[in-house]
Amino acid sequence: MDSKSTNRIKGLAHYDFAYMWRICLVAAMGGLLFGYDWVVIGGAKPFYEPFFNISDNTPFLRGFAQSSALFGCIIGAVLSGMLTDKFGRKRLLVLSGFLFTVSATGTGLAWGFGAFIFFRVIGGLGIGLASNLSPMYIAEISPAELRGRFVSINQLTIVIGILAAQIANLLIAQPVPEGATEQFILDSWNGQYGWRWMFGAETVPAFAFFVLMFFIPESPRWLVKYGKSSLAEKILTKLGGAEYAHEQTQNIKNTLASEEIARVNFKDLIEPKMTKIIALGVFLAVFQQWCGINVIFNYAQEVFAAAGYGVSDMLFNVVITGVVNLVATFVAIYTVDRVGRKALMLIGAGGLVCFYGMLGTGYFFESKGIHMLILIVLAIGCYAMSLAPVTWVLISEIFPNRIRGAAMSIAVLSLWIACTVLTLTFPYLKETLGAHGAFWTFGGICVFGFIFMYYKLPETKGKSLEDIERQLVD
Repeated sequence: MDSKSTNRIKGLAHYDFAYMWRICLVAAMGGLLFGYDWVVIGGAKPFYEPFFNISDNTPFLRGFAQSSALFGCIIGAVLSGMLTDKFGRKRLLVLSGFLFTVSATGTGLAWGFGAFIFFRVIGGLGIGLASNLSPMYIAEISPAELRGRFVSINQLTIVIGILAAQIANLLIAQPVPEGATEQFILDSWNGQYGWRWMFGAETVPAFAFFVLMFFIPESPRWLVKYGKSSLAEKILTKLGGAEYAHEQTQNIKNTLASEEIARVNFKDLIEPKMTKIIALGVFLAVFQQWCGINVIFNYAQEVFAAAGYGVSDMLFNVVITGVVNLVATFVAIYTVDRVGRKALMLIGAGGLVCFYGMLGTGYFFESKGIHMLILIVLAIGCYAMSLAPVTWVLISEIFPNRIRGAAMSIAVLSLWIACTVLTLTFPYLKETLGAHGAFWTFGGICVFGFIFMYYKLPETKGKSLEDIERQLVD
């Protein structure tokens, strides 16, 4: 082992990693539920649509059913921005666990389309809260040199949630014969009960998250902002020792003016220096969605059908993409604090330009088969090791202490609005431009994103949240 690695290990020796892992993993369960709730609908789609009489002739209902949870996400993100700097991270994460539990149970028991939409929106509220608060909480409690890795764990749990939903859908669904009609699916076990179990399976982890959140501490940075420095120092001492706790507490205080303690002032958000940082966060959040990968998860049936696969093959192929998604996320966890945030974001955008170009060409020539699946898998892997996790790392660390809760909620709100627009418009985009035109459009967006990030995105690896604040604000 070289001297640099030895010094790094010595420098980290004072941290209580067991305690740090416990609280970060519990907080990251919000990501797991976010991933499951968000993706489970893609596998259930071929079965609940005939049940609710949704077809190609009702594109609005199809898009509305797919995006209903996203409307809840938007509301949840707004609520998070209004409440998290006042009530803290922990209480709202507890609330999100409760909402996930209600949604999973209610959607599985939905007696009509209105009830289905209602409980999907409730789940969306949980996603909106958890997607904002889980990475923020982890970023605020992690040491600077390990923050990228720990925040990426939230993305890892999102991916595990996605894979869990994909596997659950595959295991729950009974085989569907090639060329099965909608009436056949409606009359089958899948059409009557299977899709309900796909949603209901989320109840167990959702309730576990709700209970476990009562046993983790509040964010020390929020506690300092709210005038509870002694309690914050006690938590930080448990994380890294007395010297670390004292140093971090003083560092946090130095970024807060005395009049900002125990105060939330939304006017701070419109200061010129702050709006510049918020605009960067909003761009990163929107770009993560409009790069287009999520249509593969939300519209797996259409994407794989265009590549020549039936319903049963689609469910299996989706699991393959989930496994690749998981493996690639481990690559991000390993590299984000070594290679850096900016480099990974550029690799992700550049890689998607290439893969989308080839996918669009394949769809244009109506090419079908395993090579199309490979291109889809490679695109997902590229996204999972770069844009997916690193965006969450960046938007959880670039905002100053005094506005972090409200500013991050603006970025997350923008992310969910962008995701809603993407989900609602993809059926029309595919109908108008074809699958090839849709992926070429996403490729063009990735070209723009690459250029913007090359010139405007700073590197933040290895810096404390307070050092990043000084770099961007001063």
